[in-house]
Amino acid sequence: MRTTLPALTLLASALLIAACKPVAAPADAPVAAPQPAAAPVTDVSAPADNLNAVLWVQRSEEYRANSLSLFRAAADHLDAALAEPNWDALVPAERELAGDARALPPAVIMDIDETVLDNSPYQARLVHNGLEYDEVTWAQWVAEKKARPVPGVLEFAKAAEAKGVTILYLSNRAQHLQEATLANLRAEGLPVKDDSVFLGLGTHVEGCEQHGSEKTCRRRLAGRQYRVLMQFGDQLGDFVEVLANTGEARTQLLDEYGDWFGERWWMLANPTYGGWEPAQFNNAWDQPAPARRAAKRAALDLAQ
Repeated sequence: MRTTLPALTLLASALLIAACKPVAAPADAPVAAPQPAAAPVTDVSAPADNLNAVLWVQRSEEYRANSLSLFRAAADHLDAALAEPNWDALVPAERELAGDARALPPAVIMDIDETVLDNSPYQARLVHNGLEYDEVTWAQWVAEKKARPVPGVLEFAKAAEAKGVTILYLSNRAQHLQEATLANLRAEGLPVKDDSVFLGLGTHVEGCEQHGSEKTCRRRLAGRQYRVLMQFGDQLGDFVEVLANTGEARTQLLDEYGDWFGERWWMLANPTYGGWEPAQFNNAWDQPAPARRAAKRAALDLAQ
């Protein structure tokens, strides 16, 4: 039933609606995910969960030092990885080659976002404007081709290329973002052998069915064509399939493969988003932001 309001009240309501900005749907990474309906934001100065995390990435010397240390250490392991016949950065379940992997050309697998390219300006815009991730604004950011290399990655990638190692970019950027992504990588001086090195979300892998944004099939594809020496990422799922995104399951994976980190697997620090966050609220992105925040507060350990 429609209610008649005084003219001044109608005008005030219209101005209020026009001033509101939509809240974009959340995601644990820049990939397609179930999205709740948009809701208005009336105060962009309200506390933002991601403020300190994005500010740390953009302004702290500690972030740069952490990233530089990781890539320099990885470069120091390249010769050993090339020389060791049994060196393999794929878990056995994802290594399909029956013969000798040494017959294949060497490669390293690198996630793109927050591993090779720094998207903190996009994250900063979300914080500044009181928004959350959505596919439209993400695609617009990728189309700008303005992401800069993560500290240290350019030097590592060039050192690997000089040793005959191919860089494979295994990313959850969708396939339709390939052209802009490769142009961004090339513009920043990162090695791009050809278009085939981009293994984006939606890449067809014969004989393997992909589920959601997991990367298992694409890692298998890489293993069919290359001897994978190392993997780089900022999420646990960049290295091995996370069957259940719960704290217990993630801890079990780290316990099982912890010895691989610092030799075959190299994890970049990313406090701005990731599978660790929705694991705190049962992956229920359809909850309103206050409910998600309450679950995260409840997950804090106050005993130590």
